[in-house]
Amino acid sequence: MGGTRPGAGSLLAVVGLAIVMFGVGAIGLLARTHPVSDRAVAPVPPAVAVVDSSSLPVLISSLQARLRALPSDWRSFARLGVAYVQDARVTADPTYYPKAEGVLQRSLALEPNGNFDALTGLAALAAARHDFAAALAWGERAVAVNPYSADARAVVGDAEVELGRYVEAFATFQKAVDLKPELSTYARVSYAWELQGNVPNAIRAMQLALQSAGTASDAAWAANQLGELCWNSGQLDRAVAWYRESIARDPTFVPPRAGLAKVEAARGRLESAIHGYRWVVERYPAPEYVIALADTLAVAGRRAEAAPQYALVHVEEELFQANGVNVDLEIALFDADHRIDLTAGLAAARAEWGRRQSIHVADALAWQLYANGRYDEALRYANEALRLGTRNALFFFHRGMIEKALGRTEAAHRDLGRALATNPHFSILWSTVAARTLAALGGAA
Repeated sequence: MGGTRPGAGSLLAVVGLAIVMFGVGAIGLLARTHPVSDRAVAPVPPAVAVVDSSSLPVLISSLQARLRALPSDWRSFARLGVAYVQDARVTADPTYYPKAEGVLQRSLALEPNGNFDALTGLAALAAARHDFAAALAWGERAVAVNPYSADARAVVGDAEVELGRYVEAFATFQKAVDLKPELSTYARVSYAWELQGNVPNAIRAMQLALQSAGTASDAAWAANQLGELCWNSGQLDRAVAWYRESIARDPTFVPPRAGLAKVEAARGRLESAIHGYRWVVERYPAPEYVIALADTLAVAGRRAEAAPQYALVHVEEELFQANGVNVDLEIALFDADHRIDLTAGLAAARAEWGRRQSIHVADALAWQLYANGRYDEALRYANEALRLGTRNALFFFHRGMIEKALGRTEAAHRDLGRALATNPHFSILWSTVAARTLAALGGAA
C-alpha cells in the first residue's frame, strides 16, 4: 500500500495509505452509487501521521537532541512518536512501533489534558499495528479536543472503514473533506468511490489529490495511486504511464517500481518482472513485495529461488507480531493462496473477522473456508465481500471458485467472467486459473 508524507511543517497531517474517499462542494461523498446498510462489513488499510521521508532522519535527530535538553517537552515527544511511526512505514521496520508507543505515552503522561498531538499519534500508531478499535478510540479523543481538525476526523474515518463501519466512515470523510479539501481528504474520497465500484469517480478524486500535492513526494504518491486504480481496472498502458509519472515526480519512491514489475509479469516478461521486484525488495522489503517476487519466481519455474523468499515472509510475519502488529489478515490470505497450514490460516481469518467485519476480511475468510473445503460457509462470506459493489477482480474470482465447488455453474461463470473483465491480469497465481476454469465452464476468457 503506498504512503504519503506532507512535510515536516505539517507533521500531523494524516494521509491514509490506501484509504480514501470523495465528496466536496457539489459532489457529495454521501451521494452513493450503491446503498450501504448500517451493519458492519468492510475494511481497508490504515492511516498514519506523516512527514516528508527525506527529512525524517534529520527531524528525528533534532527531536532527540531537543528532548535530551528539554525532557519535559511533551509536544516534542509527540512529534518524535509520529516520526517513528512514519519511519516504520518508510523502512518496513516495525521495531520503530514500540519506540513510538513509548514516547507518545510519555507525551500523554506529561500533558494528559488536550494533548492533540499525542492523541493523533497514538491513533496513527494503533492503525499501523492494525488495532483499529484502539485507533478509533484515540481518534475520537483527538476529535473531542479539536472538532475542526480534518486530520483528526480522517484518522477516525480510516478506523471506521477498517472496522467495516462504512456509513459512519463516509460521513466522517465528508466532514473531513469539507473542513479541508486537500490531498489527504481527496485521497480518502477516491477510495470511497473505489469501494463502491465507481472507478471513474475514484480516478477523478485522485486526480484532484494529485493537483493538491504540495511536495514532489506527495505528487509521487498520488500518481502511483492513479497507477493502481488503472491497474485494478485492467488498463495496463495507463497504469504504466502513471507509474512512470510517479517515478518522475520522486525517483526515490519505491512502490511505482513494483507497479512496473507487476505490469511486466502481466505481459509475460517474467525475467524483467523478477529483476524489477528484486530491485524493490532490496530497497523496501515489505511483505507484499517479497510475496510478489516469490510468486513470480515460482511461476517462472525457479522454485529453488522462490523458497527463501517465502521463508522470509514468515520471518517478517514474526517480526511484525513481535512488535505489536496484527497480521492475521495477511497470514490468512497467504496461507490460503499457498495452501500452507490451512488450519492455522482459518483460525487467523476467523479471529480477524471477530475483530473487524470488513469486506477484505470477509474475502480472506471466504478464501480460507474454500481452501478448507467449507464451501457453503465460504459463499456467505464471499457475498459479504462484494456487498458494497466493489469491482475487485480477486473477490470475483474467489466467489466464482466457491460457486463452482458448489455446482453453481451459471453463477461461477458469471463471476469468473467478471474477474477477467475487470482485470485479466489480476493475479500472477490465479489469472490463468480463472481463464482456464471459465473456458471449462463453457466461456471464453
